[in-house]
Amino acid sequence: MRAIWKGAVSFGLVSVPVKLYAATESHDVSFRQVHAKDGGRIKYQRVCSIDGEEVPYSDIAKGYETEDGEMVILDDDDFDDLPSSSSREIAVEKFVPREQIDPIWFEKSYYLEPEKSGTKPYALLRQALLDADRMAVVTVAIRNRTSMAVLRVRDDVIVLQTMMWPDEVRQPDFSVEPGEVKDAEVKMANMLVETLAGDFDADEFEDDYAGAVEALVKAKIEGGEVKKTPTSTKSSGEVVDLLAALQRSVDAAKTARGETPSSAKDDQDEKPAKKTAAKKAPAKKAAAKKTATKKTAAKKATKKAS
Repeated sequence: MRAIWKGAVSFGLVSVPVKLYAATESHDVSFRQVHAKDGGRIKYQRVCSIDGEEVPYSDIAKGYETEDGEMVILDDDDFDDLPSSSSREIAVEKFVPREQIDPIWFEKSYYLEPEKSGTKPYALLRQALLDADRMAVVTVAIRNRTSMAVLRVRDDVIVLQTMMWPDEVRQPDFSVEPGEVKDAEVKMANMLVETLAGDFDADEFEDDYAGAVEALVKAKIEGGEVKKTPTSTKSSGEVVDLLAALQRSVDAAKTARGETPSSAKDDQDEKPAKKTAAKKAPAKKAAAKKTATKKTAAKKATKKAS
């Protein structure tokens, strides 16, 4: 993993130098918008809605649209006057009980790794969080945006989870009537809950959509349903990259279930061919040696004759 941020956690007079790593990554299948007729990629131009002309990047600015539809244009100087959001400090504001924060507030998760000089205070903070059974509410600036976040412990590693701001968490604009349920229905519902009760194991779940897309793309390739655009030879390679990514996802899921990954089977099938190729190599070397020997003998014969 590559660190995306470096700074320090500060609580009281204690400072913990840390590195920040993204704790999650998306494996969503991505597609390109193309012309259905020939497979050409769809391109978009930056066109001004007023004069209809294409606008170069150098002339593009940030605009804030008001509720009345007016546009306020902001430049770099305007942003320089805003409150600084480039601090390298994760400031602990308070320690709160874990149950007080609803998961709906959480946004993104990051792992915190201590620098060598911060190993001891890192362990101290981690143990304090575990003993108190609390999370630390902090403020942190990541990618020039100040966020509210929490620190919690997961598998002996401190995790930072950014949070939504209060005005970003929506409230439902509808109400749900309690309704009337019979005692027998409640009893049956409780029985169903007990029947399906168990411990959470993420490996029991599989992204079947990715596997289905892989099978679909392979079937179309085998059926010759591939568009090769004359302006680019890279498109076919990107399909292979997509398939490789999907294959890794499928193999990981099969490995979690104790099954042999498809890629491992393919490698076993290819081994005999590799051995055959390896056997031919010495023969070529032997032939090269014989040729070299003949040339040397010819040179010696020439010298004797002279």
